[in-house]
Amino acid sequence: MSESTEPAGPGGLTTGEVARRLGVAPTTVRTWDQRYGLGPDRHTGGRHRRWTPADVARLERMCALTATGIPPAEAARLARETPAPASAPAAPPSVLPRRAPAPQAAPASRAGSGLRLGDARQECKGIARAALRLDAAALDRLLLDAIREHGLVAAWTEVIVPTLQAVGRKWESSGERYVEVEHFLSWHVSGALRRAAPDTAPDRPGASVVLACVPGDNHTLALEVLSAALAQRGIPVRMFGGALPVESLIAAVRRTGPAAVALWAQSRATASRPLAQHVAAMEWGVRGARRSPLVLTLGPGWSGRPAPGTARPHGLADAVQALEGLAAR
Repeated sequence: MSESTEPAGPGGLTTGEVARRLGVAPTTVRTWDQRYGLGPDRHTGGRHRRWTPADVARLERMCALTATGIPPAEAARLARETPAPASAPAAPPSVLPRRAPAPQAAPASRAGSGLRLGDARQECKGIARAALRLDAAALDRLLLDAIREHGLVAAWTEVIVPTLQAVGRKWESSGERYVEVEHFLSWHVSGALRRAAPDTAPDRPGASVVLACVPGDNHTLALEVLSAALAQRGIPVRMFGGALPVESLIAAVRRTGPAAVALWAQSRATASRPLAQHVAAMEWGVRGARRSPLVLTLGPGWSGRPAPGTARPHGLADAVQALEGLAAR
């Protein structure tokens, strides 16, 4: 049995378990052990190494230091020389928490990465570290694990969004030093959403949903997760992505006759209430039985005065629920 799959025992965590907690590959942990002397302080016998909370804390300091750009050798020296913070005794390895404490019980965490993650789930920490290291394989695995464990909507709301926001705050406060990290994370989130979604549901007249960003807006991730969540529920979706021109949006709605149109606007500068109202007023069908789409205005750009004749869900779960009920009619 390899270290990455061996269960934890009373002597501490296995290398694979430590790697999952840190959001790194097991080979990285072994390399840090062999090359920089960051292995367990004690040995429990046998060929498998066991890591105590103090050992893991030292590796967390290593992750935090390398994430700031310090060379690995120097980061390892500092990690070895920096004493663990004097706090309450660490829990035994078998009961180390999988998730962050309740919001009222703990201060904001930097996840060992320089990212302020507040009281986000434990999974956010590994994802943040993998993104800062530009570790594609680890990032893909951690994102898909979160989606499988929590479901698409909860993983997006409680794991992915807090991490994306933390990365955004990081580069905004660092002179845009971490723009590549934000692009890297966004790309892998998009890929994970596509892999987690089932095949597109067959079209049903009057039951499809059109998803598009308003002209001038290219922030598609929220629409991508909405598309994946609707596909899981068997709702036909037509996704048009970023910055769909007005004429193209109108043509797409006329050609498809959707039950609903979801328009994303990231900023008030791109949120066009006249456009949303125009789409909401469009009609098709025979006289006496004409239909119009439900228009959902999504994204922070629509905050403030609502567009008359449109709906504004409060978050992904509300949007999914509204569209699922509409498609079932």
